[in-house]
Amino acid sequence: MVVKSQLKFIKSLYQKKYRIQNGLFVVEGKKAVSELLNSKFKTHSIYTVDKEFKTDGKTEVYYISEQDLSRISSHKSPNKILGIFEIPALVAVDYSDWVVVLDGIQDPGNLGTIIRLCDWFGIRHLICSPDTVDCYNPKVLHATMGSIARVNILYADIAELLDKNKNTVIGTYMNGKSVYSVKLPEKGLLVLGNEGSGISEKIGLLIDDKNRIGIPQYGKKTTESLNVATAAAIFLSEIRRYGG
Repeated sequence: MVVKSQLKFIKSLYQKKYRIQNGLFVVEGKKAVSELLNSKFKTHSIYTVDKEFKTDGKTEVYYISEQDLSRISSHKSPNKILGIFEIPALVAVDYSDWVVVLDGIQDPGNLGTIIRLCDWFGIRHLICSPDTVDCYNPKVLHATMGSIARVNILYADIAELLDKNKNTVIGTYMNGKSVYSVKLPEKGLLVLGNEGSGISEKIGLLIDDKNRIGIPQYGKKTTESLNVATAAAIFLSEIRRYGG
């Protein structure tokens, strides 16, 4: 049985300020928890209804009822297991390959999908502006499907970072040159902007006009724009198609 103090503690981790305060975050679902158990992340504790579930013996495992799992879960239909993990120490970004940079992404689903796309396309480092949604938000983690275990995520002042970095900075814009007509370099920084307003003016000043690319629209001009995660998939596909 989950006691009141455990319930309060776990529930608090669904809020960013308590995740930061405790250095912990919650992951739900068998696949996602299994991915993190086999990764760099350190495990704090596991709560599961599966009596057959085993770990390395060093992790504290609580075998609980379906009712108790529902009490501590953020989902209406909990998936057997919930894990609490430590937020890892910061890791330096390796600029020898492409790095994705996010400027003000707000939707948890979009960030989670972009993390999953980075994993799929072998992008190991993702840099987020401070106003981008927290990568340990439960909705973000759910959307990553465990891919957060393989992508290094750093929150930083991206204006300062872009100003100092010597690699090519590619910005994504609605009216940018067609991504299908430009030759992309073997490495660089790909900047994706906010869902509603795109790349901010401050960041835009650091991106050369010649390095502004977009996805041409072939259908009727009734669709305002592509979802940022969908656009990310297309840009990353083109980057890898060129051998980047």
